[in-house]
Amino acid sequence: MTLLIAGVALWWVAHLFQRIMPGPRAAMGMAGKGLVAAVLIGSVVLMVKGYRAAPVTPVYTPLPGMGHLNNLLMVLSLFLFGAGSVKGRVAAMIRHPMLWGLVVWAVAHLLVNGDLASLILFGGLGLWALVQMLMINRAEGPWQRPPVGPVTNDIKGLGIALFLFAVIAVIHIWLGHNPFLGTYS
Repeated sequence: MTLLIAGVALWWVAHLFQRIMPGPRAAMGMAGKGLVAAVLIGSVVLMVKGYRAAPVTPVYTPLPGMGHLNNLLMVLSLFLFGAGSVKGRVAAMIRHPMLWGLVVWAVAHLLVNGDLASLILFGGLGLWALVQMLMINRAEGPWQRPPVGPVTNDIKGLGIALFLFAVIAVIHIWLGHNPFLGTYS
């Protein structure tokens, strides 16, 4: 569990460094970007290793059938992750679509995983996304909505999200976690 907690903590520190200490971060220049990237890669490695090694310590029992809602939320999450890049209508309606995608991802996984390691991983990253949004909003002030793009861009984004969901589902099945069972406990 220590590796998992360290990984989530490093993720927070690396991402919040620029927001909390913009002067020292700017003074580091490109070397700072490389250092932050290295810390983020290390944090992901620690989270993966820590999550896989963590004992299953039940905290709550997910409701039956939540896997189906999880799948729907995962498609939404993947769509939101890309919404800012495809520049369609959704990107002009939602500030921080990628961070909201991470929040939806975290909630989706907490619906089907009721163990302590899942609370630390998914809850920790979901909470980080919410804190990050608050800090960005405070630093940047009111949001200037981007121009509304064509709905066809959103449709393309949904197609990409569905494709990515299929790839992720295959990987989950390969790892022994079939997302189509409806219930995981």
